[in-house]
Amino acid sequence: MAKNELLQSLSKERLIELIEDYAKNWLAMDGVWFQSIERTRGMDEAMYHDAEAWRRFTVIEAKRIKAFLGLDEKPGLEGLAAALQLRFYANLNEADLLWNADRTELTYRTRECRVQRARERKGMPFHPCKPVGEIEYAGFARTIDARIATACVSCFPDVTDPTCCCAWRFWLDAL
Repeated sequence: MAKNELLQSLSKERLIELIEDYAKNWLAMDGVWFQSIERTRGMDEAMYHDAEAWRRFTVIEAKRIKAFLGLDEKPGLEGLAAALQLRFYANLNEADLLWNADRTELTYRTRECRVQRARERKGMPFHPCKPVGEIEYAGFARTIDARIATACVSCFPDVTDPTCCCAWRFWLDAL
Protein backbone atom coordinates (compact mmCIF):
# COMPACT_ATOMS: atom_id res chain seq x y z
CA MET A 1 0.00 0.00 0.00
CA ALA A 2 1.43 3.36 -1.02
CA LYS A 3 2.05 5.78 1.82
CA ASN A 4 0.21 9.07 1.78
CA GLU A 5 3.10 11.53 1.80
CA LEU A 6 0.99 14.44 2.99
CA LEU A 7 -0.31 12.41 5.93
CA GLN A 8 3.23 11.29 6.75
CA SER A 9 4.40 14.92 6.85
CA LEU A 10 1.80 16.18 9.34
CA SER A 11 2.77 17.10 12.88
CA LYS A 12 1.24 15.31 15.85
CA GLU A 13 -1.00 18.33 16.51
CA ARG A 14 -2.26 18.36 12.91
CA LEU A 15 -2.86 14.58 13.01
CA ILE A 16 -4.95 14.97 16.16
CA GLU A 17 -6.90 17.76 14.46
CA LEU A 18 -7.42 15.47 11.46
CA ILE A 19 -8.65 12.63 13.70
CA GLU A 20 -11.19 15.03 15.20
CA ASP A 21 -12.34 16.05 11.72
CA TYR A 22 -12.57 12.41 10.64
CA ALA A 23 -14.68 11.65 13.73
CA LYS A 24 -17.00 14.58 12.93
CA ASN A 25 -17.30 13.39 9.32
CA TRP A 26 -18.08 9.84 10.47
CA LEU A 27 -20.74 11.07 12.89
CA ALA A 28 -22.23 13.35 10.23
CA MET A 29 -22.49 10.40 7.83
CA ASP A 30 -24.12 8.30 10.56
CA GLY A 31 -26.66 11.07 11.14
CA VAL A 32 -27.30 11.78 7.46
CA TRP A 33 -28.23 8.19 6.58
CA PHE A 34 -30.31 7.83 9.76
CA GLN A 35 -32.25 11.04 9.12
CA SER A 36 -32.84 10.04 5.50
CA ILE A 37 -34.60 6.87 6.62
CA GLU A 38 -36.32 8.69 9.48
CA ARG A 39 -37.78 11.29 7.05
CA THR A 40 -38.88 8.84 4.38
CA ARG A 41 -39.81 5.71 6.35
CA GLY A 42 -40.28 6.87 9.95
CA MET A 43 -38.47 6.50 13.24
CA ASP A 44 -39.25 2.80 13.73
CA GLU A 45 -37.61 1.76 10.46
CA ALA A 46 -34.68 4.12 11.02
CA MET A 47 -34.16 2.60 14.47
CA TYR A 48 -34.29 -0.92 13.03
CA HIS A 49 -31.53 -0.14 10.51
CA ASP A 50 -29.54 1.77 13.12
CA ALA A 51 -29.63 -1.26 15.42
CA GLU A 52 -28.54 -3.58 12.62
CA ALA A 53 -25.69 -1.27 11.62
CA TRP A 54 -24.46 -0.93 15.21
CA ARG A 55 -24.76 -4.66 15.84
CA ARG A 56 -22.04 -5.15 13.21
CA PHE A 57 -20.05 -1.91 13.43
CA THR A 58 -19.47 -2.00 17.20
CA VAL A 59 -17.77 -5.41 16.90
CA ILE A 60 -15.58 -4.20 14.01
CA GLU A 61 -14.62 -1.07 15.93
CA ALA A 62 -13.89 -2.98 19.15
CA LYS A 63 -11.73 -5.58 17.37
CA ARG A 64 -9.64 -2.88 15.70
CA ILE A 65 -9.19 -0.91 18.91
CA LYS A 66 -8.35 -4.09 20.84
CA ALA A 67 -5.69 -4.95 18.27
CA PHE A 68 -4.36 -1.38 18.21
CA LEU A 69 -3.98 -1.39 22.00
CA GLY A 70 -2.45 -4.88 21.94
CA LEU A 71 -4.98 -6.13 24.49
CA ASP A 72 -5.01 -9.81 25.34
CA GLU A 73 -8.13 -11.98 25.10
CA LYS A 74 -9.43 -11.03 28.56
CA PRO A 75 -8.23 -7.51 29.40
CA GLY A 76 -11.05 -6.94 31.89
CA LEU A 77 -12.52 -3.58 32.78
CA GLU A 78 -9.13 -1.87 32.54
CA GLY A 79 -8.92 -2.89 28.89
CA LEU A 80 -12.48 -1.72 28.30
CA ALA A 81 -11.71 1.64 29.92
CA ALA A 82 -8.78 2.14 27.55
CA ALA A 83 -10.79 1.01 24.50
CA LEU A 84 -13.76 3.30 25.27
CA GLN A 85 -11.40 6.28 25.07
CA LEU A 86 -10.41 5.40 21.50
CA ARG A 87 -13.88 5.00 19.99
CA PHE A 88 -14.58 7.24 17.02
CA TYR A 89 -16.88 9.55 18.95
CA ALA A 90 -14.65 9.71 22.02
CA ASN A 91 -13.26 13.01 20.71
CA LEU A 92 -16.71 14.44 20.03
CA ASN A 93 -18.66 13.87 23.22
CA GLU A 94 -17.77 14.95 26.74
CA ALA A 95 -17.60 11.75 28.77
CA ASP A 96 -16.41 10.38 32.11
CA LEU A 97 -15.08 6.98 33.14
CA LEU A 98 -16.06 6.38 36.76
CA TRP A 99 -14.94 3.45 38.91
CA ASN A 100 -16.69 2.18 42.00
CA ALA A 101 -14.61 2.04 45.21
CA ASP A 102 -13.27 -1.50 44.69
CA ARG A 103 -12.89 -1.10 40.90
CA THR A 104 -15.28 -3.95 40.15
CA GLU A 105 -17.63 -1.72 38.16
CA LEU A 106 -16.98 0.90 35.52
CA THR A 107 -19.53 3.52 34.47
CA TYR A 108 -19.19 5.39 31.19
CA ARG A 109 -21.15 8.67 31.30
CA THR A 110 -21.68 10.92 28.30
CA ARG A 111 -22.18 14.39 29.75
CA GLU A 112 -22.71 16.09 26.40
CA CYS A 113 -23.86 14.22 23.31
CA ARG A 114 -23.21 15.77 19.92
CA VAL A 115 -26.10 13.82 18.32
CA GLN A 116 -28.71 14.99 20.82
CA ARG A 117 -27.44 18.59 20.73
CA ALA A 118 -27.60 18.62 16.90
CA ARG A 119 -31.18 17.29 16.94
CA GLU A 120 -32.09 19.86 19.57
CA ARG A 121 -30.63 22.70 17.44
CA LYS A 122 -32.64 21.48 14.44
CA GLY A 123 -35.87 21.36 16.45
CA MET A 124 -36.02 17.58 16.11
CA PRO A 125 -37.07 15.22 18.89
CA PHE A 126 -34.25 13.53 20.76
CA HIS A 127 -32.94 10.30 19.30
CA PRO A 128 -34.38 7.38 21.30
CA CYS A 129 -30.96 5.80 21.56
CA LYS A 130 -31.37 3.39 24.48
CA PRO A 131 -32.38 0.31 22.39
CA VAL A 132 -29.46 0.83 20.01
CA GLY A 133 -27.14 1.76 22.88
CA GLU A 134 -27.90 -1.56 24.54
CA ILE A 135 -26.72 -3.34 21.40
CA GLU A 136 -23.77 -1.01 20.85
CA TYR A 137 -22.30 -0.87 24.35
CA ALA A 138 -22.90 -4.54 25.21
CA GLY A 139 -21.46 -5.66 21.86
CA PHE A 140 -18.43 -3.41 22.22
CA ALA A 141 -17.73 -4.55 25.79
CA ARG A 142 -18.19 -8.27 25.01
CA THR A 143 -15.82 -7.96 22.04
CA ILE A 144 -13.17 -6.42 24.27
CA ASP A 145 -13.71 -9.16 26.89
CA ALA A 146 -16.49 -11.78 26.66
CA ARG A 147 -16.87 -11.72 30.46
CA ILE A 148 -18.04 -8.11 30.57
CA ALA A 149 -21.73 -7.50 31.26
CA THR A 150 -23.45 -4.19 30.51
CA ALA A 151 -26.46 -2.35 31.87
CA CYS A 152 -28.01 0.95 30.94
CA VAL A 153 -28.04 3.39 33.84
CA SER A 154 -29.66 6.28 31.96
CA CYS A 155 -30.35 6.88 28.27
CA PHE A 156 -33.08 8.63 26.31
CA PRO A 157 -35.98 7.94 26.47
CA ASP A 158 -35.38 6.37 29.91
CA VAL A 159 -33.43 9.18 31.54
CA THR A 160 -32.78 8.46 35.22
CA ASP A 161 -29.80 10.81 35.56
CA PRO A 162 -30.51 14.33 34.26
CA THR A 163 -26.84 15.33 34.73
CA CYS A 164 -25.80 13.35 31.65
CA CYS A 165 -27.06 12.32 28.23
CA CYS A 166 -26.44 8.63 28.87
CA ALA A 167 -24.65 6.33 31.27
CA TRP A 168 -23.65 2.66 30.97
CA ARG A 169 -22.39 0.35 33.72
CA PHE A 170 -19.94 -2.52 33.12
CA TRP A 171 -18.78 -5.38 35.34
CA LEU A 172 -17.19 -8.79 34.96
CA ASP A 173 -19.82 -11.51 34.84
CA ALA A 174 -18.95 -15.11 35.68
CA LEU A 175 -19.32 -17.16 32.51
